[in-house]
Amino acid sequence: MRLWLLLAALIAPCAFGADDAYLADLVARSRALKLAERPEWLKLGHYLPDLIGSGVHSLVDDPEFFTAGPRGKTNPQAELEATLASFYSPVEETTDRQNPQCQLIARRAWLDEQLRFDRQRLPLRECRRFQEWHAALNANSLTVVFASAYVNNPSTMYGHTLLRVDARDQDERTRLLAYTVNFAANTNEREGISFAVKGLFGGYAGTFSVLPYYLKVREYSDLENRDLWEYELAFTRDEVERVVRHAWELLPAYFQYFFFDENCSYHLNALLQVARPELDLTAPFRWWALPVDTVRAITAQPGLVARTVYRPANATIIEARLATLSEEERSIAKNLSLGRAQSAEALSGRPAPRAAAILETSYDYVNYRRATGKKDVPDPAALARELLVARSQVDVGPQKPAIDSGTRPDNAHGTSRASFGAGQRDGQNFQELAFHPTYHEVMDPERGYARGAQIEFFDTIVRRYDDGATRLERFVPVDILSFAPRDDFFQPRSWRVSGGWERSFVRNGSEPLVGFFGGGGGAAWSDRAGHMLFYALGEANFRLNRELDGGYGVGAGGRLGTIVDLTSHWRANAYASGLNYFLGESDQPRRVGLEQRFALGRDSALRFDFERRREADRHFNSGMLSLQLYF
Repeated sequence: MRLWLLLAALIAPCAFGADDAYLADLVARSRALKLAERPEWLKLGHYLPDLIGSGVHSLVDDPEFFTAGPRGKTNPQAELEATLASFYSPVEETTDRQNPQCQLIARRAWLDEQLRFDRQRLPLRECRRFQEWHAALNANSLTVVFASAYVNNPSTMYGHTLLRVDARDQDERTRLLAYTVNFAANTNEREGISFAVKGLFGGYAGTFSVLPYYLKVREYSDLENRDLWEYELAFTRDEVERVVRHAWELLPAYFQYFFFDENCSYHLNALLQVARPELDLTAPFRWWALPVDTVRAITAQPGLVARTVYRPANATIIEARLATLSEEERSIAKNLSLGRAQSAEALSGRPAPRAAAILETSYDYVNYRRATGKKDVPDPAALARELLVARSQVDVGPQKPAIDSGTRPDNAHGTSRASFGAGQRDGQNFQELAFHPTYHEVMDPERGYARGAQIEFFDTIVRRYDDGATRLERFVPVDILSFAPRDDFFQPRSWRVSGGWERSFVRNGSEPLVGFFGGGGGAAWSDRAGHMLFYALGEANFRLNRELDGGYGVGAGGRLGTIVDLTSHWRANAYASGLNYFLGESDQPRRVGLEQRFALGRDSALRFDFERRREADRHFNSGMLSLQLYF
């Protein structure tokens, strides 16, 4: 909204003196009805109580969103009265500006419902731009779409949500043509340290946008291999209209964007709760808002979700196809997809269903590599056509693989975890309290989460030893890893980055909190059944503490391990790691250990850890049994 809107609000009573009395009447009635205190108005202005409870403030950071100027951000009553005054603005609609009645279309509709505007004394504008946009959407229902976590992008490592607007004449065949409402940081950056830092501390403006659904599906499902979950909402037509009108109001506005709280999912829930006065989808997220938790807030509302639909990523479909092929058939499919063999010769003598399954796998794989920018063959489009022609000559129906949708993300374990344990280390007994605010560790129950992925922030461990000492054992703000299995069709990289403070023995015999930052890359492999995962990483590490030799250490090394799912509830991780510090301190720490976790239910587990360590030429064992609770 431009400065003219504020000026129009201020001069309107003077410019239209004959309406002064009616404007005063509207203001008086709004005060008598306490409209500025109603949840509908507070939601339209995105007002929240201040931390100290002294008032409210709006999360909208765009000053042009408020008709009352700076006061509008903290004064809902002033904003309401300025909004009423702005409706008398004489500004005519053009291609680059709107009359306030049209820009504030959701406010106008709600205030009209409450105050019953006299059309003779306050004529309502036609709002052609809004009507054209509204007609293009043709909104009939709304669907929240959750894209699974993508650990390689800081802004979507927890997942992402967007809102699909389903048209009246839409069916499953035309679903991709629907429009979506999306909130994101307004930047072309999508990765890197600068992007992460700015996203953490509000360095970007976040804005709403409207895009065709097929573009988002291509981005998430085709390019980033992220499964999609669609949650169709049971809103009435009037409720859908309220959300659509408010989306129009928000398109020109901006908010400060923060990865952890004011992110895509938080603001999407804030938009959705405009539908109903009693709907509160943002209250649980005062400090952080993870996308999967915002989806849980939606599904927790009785009757709000009409149905859910699972849309697997292209890579998920290909993996399901590969699971139906023998080793020989996989080899044929790979050679066909890379143009190394002719279909007639390679498939000669094979039963029609098997030939069809091989060709369909090859065709999907060619298109997958084409979409992701791989340049294995000179003309992938021509190769895809050849495979399609060959498939048309096999007289058998489509060989659709059975795809297990697994656990819905909102039915997975909670994203926060508290642990209570007792154990012994180097002959000393201890009790441990650990808190993991977010999100998922590789030993946690994996249902509903990305396989082999770990995302933990602000991992905190406190121990009390039998000698009476209580101390901070570990504080790690960042610990992210991805053990992505490789095979003959997919070759993702595995990697880890971690930084924080952890107690370590040093050569003078003390055990200070040593700062560290490290990371590395490597590879992981899995058996066909998916019960075992082997990983190997090369790593580099930097340590900092004045009690180290030279006050710092720079080293390199690696880690090896095997994660085994012994049963659906029992997981074990056997590992070995070592580092050689060659600058600063000259230590060679080593670790060999076994972690075991037994799930008691969705949100509880028992864990046993045993580890043999060497630090500063000191060898010792540690073991612990703990109860883990997720929430």
